[in-house]
Amino acid sequence: MIHCPNCHLKDLGKIGNHQYYCGRCCIEIVIQKEHLSVFQVEEDGSLSSLDDLFSEEERRINREESPQLIQKVSGR
Repeated sequence: MIHCPNCHLKDLGKIGNHQYYCGRCCIEIVIQKEHLSVFQVEEDGSLSSLDDLFSEEERRINREESPQLIQKVSGR
């Protein structure tokens, strides 16, 4: 199961293919292969990357917790 890398909320809203939204933090999370990319949604609707605020480990999808999710995204 995917969770918010900021607040660890597990009940994320799905907003598109491999795209999720954390209502608690107001951030968008995009799954790219085995990593998450994290974005702040600006007032004008544009996205600003927050990846530099999280370590590679914090943005890595755990294979044991989400094996089907990784397979869907990577096409394996």
